[in-house]
Amino acid sequence: MFCYQCEQAAKGTGCDAIGVCGKQPEVADMQDLLVYALRGLAQYALEARKKGIVDKEVDVFTSRALFSTLTNVNFDKDNLAEWVRKTVALRDACKEKLGVTLDGPAAFVPGATMDEMLVQAAEVGLKSDPDVNPDILSLQHILLFGLKGVAAYMDHAEILGQSDPEAYAFLYEALTAPLNKDLGLDEWVGLVLKCGEVNLRAMELLDAGNTGTYGHPVPTPVPLGVKAGKAILVSGHDLKDLEAILKQTEGKGITVYTHGEMLPCHGYPELKKYGHFYGHYGTAWQNQKKEFAAFPGAILMTTNCIQKPKEEYESAIFTSGVVEWPGVQHISDGDFTPVIEKALALPGFAEDAPGKEVLVGFGRNAVLGVADKVIEAVKGKALRHFFLVAGCDGAKPGRNYYTEFVEKVPSDCVVLTLACGKFRFFDKELGDIGGIPRLLDVGQCNDAYSAIQIAVALANAFECGVNDLPLSMILSWYEQKAVSILLTLLFLGIKDIRLGPTLPAFITPNVLDVLVKNFNIMPISTPDDDLKAILE
Repeated sequence: MFCYQCEQAAKGTGCDAIGVCGKQPEVADMQDLLVYALRGLAQYALEARKKGIVDKEVDVFTSRALFSTLTNVNFDKDNLAEWVRKTVALRDACKEKLGVTLDGPAAFVPGATMDEMLVQAAEVGLKSDPDVNPDILSLQHILLFGLKGVAAYMDHAEILGQSDPEAYAFLYEALTAPLNKDLGLDEWVGLVLKCGEVNLRAMELLDAGNTGTYGHPVPTPVPLGVKAGKAILVSGHDLKDLEAILKQTEGKGITVYTHGEMLPCHGYPELKKYGHFYGHYGTAWQNQKKEFAAFPGAILMTTNCIQKPKEEYESAIFTSGVVEWPGVQHISDGDFTPVIEKALALPGFAEDAPGKEVLVGFGRNAVLGVADKVIEAVKGKALRHFFLVAGCDGAKPGRNYYTEFVEKVPSDCVVLTLACGKFRFFDKELGDIGGIPRLLDVGQCNDAYSAIQIAVALANAFECGVNDLPLSMILSWYEQKAVSILLTLLFLGIKDIRLGPTLPAFITPNVLDVLVKNFNIMPISTPDDDLKAILE
């Protein structure tokens, strides 16, 4: 195996024995083979589009299959092998319809056994072609990893009825691009930035799906304590699964809690209306295994997962969406009866344990609803600077930087945050500036579109560009959705981004030099030094 698609790549270069995330070599290899098979499907999908044929089944399948190769999503090699076989079956159906025979990945025939497929995977992995220019290979991998993030957002949006044929078309364009050996550095840079553009569209679609279905988030206090009684904990990202759980548990004496990226769901009007939707349990990364193992109810992991808890607790864990773990029951039909039955069979919480509250629900509508106060505070010098401290969390040392940074942000500054990185500081009490909370939770990583719209609206209000606002972006990354968001920011021309805890292992020095020269992207240093550089 060789995998370096996440921030925790071993030794800062890549995992070649076992994934730091816990991914076994066979799983990593099968993910590579699935990507290769998808390139072949993409060849036929592009050929079909030339003839005016758009196959929605192929579109949705391709995004879901790519999504399944994200970090911390699928740890089941047999399930990935099934994805490969389905990919080839769809490809062959396209081939028959078109009456055209293509070569390369389009002619790939998967081995009959797992061992045979693993041999094939070794021939098509990330480092399988030593003749590719290292900088071009770096750009190819930036595109691939960004594309995985785009696919995830497209799948989230599709589940809520939002899609764009042109966005799917780009998946095929990007998947087949490495087959064109004539593309140079400029063309690859262009494709990488186009990935950011398409991701902006994907996030726009997802935002429309979320707000169109559940309403625009409103500021809402969320308790961090628990109630006595039976319990279900929902982690991940999927709002539709959460809604289904809430509907199916009504009147059953079960309290539904959120975990991690599901915290912002309490701000949606159509979700917060459920009386048994109570609060938030635990953090994103730091103590997750311990928290899950101690939870006295059932747990549903949706879309992305983080850390697998203790094996003895696996019987109380269920997955949905594209998430697959060996030995863990998967819910694929939207019927969460097994989850509910497990929750009723487990003891639940013995007594109430009240906790502090945190505020969520500061999406673009909520923030822009007080834009006049924000503008007045800035012009009156009561509010000096905005910091967007956002991105992924992780277990690797160095992420305490973000906690310390937020703690040291001066009292005349506001921190906007989103995604699971906020769990390093989400419960800090920073007070307010003229009634404007100094810590504004914009939502999930899936809500990055909302943060972008806030920045654009503020720039319009101040009649300047986003880069001229008193706004600094301090980002943490872990997996591929973060890569796609970073590409979107670069597509929009956003400069002076500080990124950490470490820079991606898949970026070569020459490619990094291009990013520095064009966007002044830089690694984080220390909170004190970075704050001084920004504010002075």
